[in-house]
Amino acid sequence: MGPTQERETKLFHYGINLEKRVRPSNPLRQVDAAMDFRFVRERVKDLYGNDGHESEDPIVIMKLMLLLFMDNVSSERELMRIVGERLDYLWFLKMDLDDEIPNHSVLSKARRRWGQTIFEELFVETVKACVEAGLVEGSKIHMDGSLVNANASRDSVRSGAPELIAALRAAYRHEEAKLDDSNEDEGGETVPRKATATTVSRTDPDAAIVRKGNGDVPRPRYKNHRAVDDQFGVITALCTTPGDIGEDDKLLELVQQHEQHTGDGVQTVVGDAQYGTNDNFATCQQRGIRSHMADLAASYANTGNRKGIFKEADFRYDSTTDSYTCPAGKQLTRAKNPDRQYLLYRGNRKMCGGCPLRSQCTRSKHWRTIKRHIHYEQIQRARSESRSGWARRDRKRRMHLMEGSFGDAATNHGFKRARWRGLDRQCIQDWLIATCQNIRILIRCSRPRIANAMAMALPVTADRMDRYATDSDARALNRREFRPCLLISQDREFELLCAL
Repeated sequence: MGPTQERETKLFHYGINLEKRVRPSNPLRQVDAAMDFRFVRERVKDLYGNDGHESEDPIVIMKLMLLLFMDNVSSERELMRIVGERLDYLWFLKMDLDDEIPNHSVLSKARRRWGQTIFEELFVETVKACVEAGLVEGSKIHMDGSLVNANASRDSVRSGAPELIAALRAAYRHEEAKLDDSNEDEGGETVPRKATATTVSRTDPDAAIVRKGNGDVPRPRYKNHRAVDDQFGVITALCTTPGDIGEDDKLLELVQQHEQHTGDGVQTVVGDAQYGTNDNFATCQQRGIRSHMADLAASYANTGNRKGIFKEADFRYDSTTDSYTCPAGKQLTRAKNPDRQYLLYRGNRKMCGGCPLRSQCTRSKHWRTIKRHIHYEQIQRARSESRSGWARRDRKRRMHLMEGSFGDAATNHGFKRARWRGLDRQCIQDWLIATCQNIRILIRCSRPRIANAMAMALPVTADRMDRYATDSDARALNRREFRPCLLISQDREFELLCAL
């Protein structure tokens, strides 16, 4: 029988070196090398007084909150229970074996004291680190939004008239502020809400009651809007709203965030049909941005009352008379504007009443109308860009990038369920999750790896450029030094489309 080993509790531990106990390839070593957290201490120093109990080091607090999402730990209490068991956690936090583990309440108090701005700044730091590492190309971004279940059940939902719901929301927020010892104004409305909302969650009044699809049941939800860079999928812009805010409303905000965070001007925006609205098409044209977004109007062109009738393209516009000519040869003249953004053109009862093509032209009892956007020419140019081959290829790539980004957040970082309640706390959660994802991209796609890959690449010849121009995987050339070639190809394709 061999020797046996008995466990004995030691009062003192000599020669324990965490630096040697944590292996060189541990991911937390790479995180520590990639990120500089010292700005946190300087940023929050004015939020603490000089008297009273000494607070925990802000860097330790920030790292703890990062670990909460980095390893998707179920709760803050659970995180504090396992910190002492993980030598790599202790090393990452710069703690020793005999240091006292902070209480879980330290994290919630810090979140309330710091606000969400400091977490946004941490996210921006990761974006800048990715830019410096050459992982952000900058000129092309992909956009999408995803619903997040709020930390509230369907049983908490109350329905009523819009006036009653507005009063209930204010009352629920007031009670929540008292429980959280918040500094918010009593009854203040911090979230822009629809005046016609008829439902509210008494548990989380900031969340909107929405459904994901026709087969889903409505429940309290938030929506995460994000933009990712085309090169490696780095998240460069982020916005969190109640679940009923449309994705098209956040295009310009995401573009501005991306440009501010990366220092690069956006040249191409890629999105699905929810972004392809008239206003977004016009905005992109006014800013000189290629709109590689699917056309929302095209998806509704042959549905509902529009099905089986002449489309707007079947009517010919004459700029000299500012009128439309219908397929029957009759003239639709300009009428009073129903909207600031549109001009209205319509026939009359006499002209449309006896028209032999009436059944193919309108479902109205009176006459056919055409609405023309005040930025019609810009919108049509943007729509032509959205139908190009480059746009279709970009939208295919967007499905991979955006679904991969949201899928990674849900699988590895608990993205699909809110941990806390309130829009401000949900913003903090989304900033931290995006920070974790960018750090992982930064570690995985470091500069030496890119340099080696580019060194192995063959020189680009004219014959290879032609092959890539027709290849569905044209993104193989989507690097900064090849960008001029790609832009020339896109311009040429657009000129050919306009000539058709």
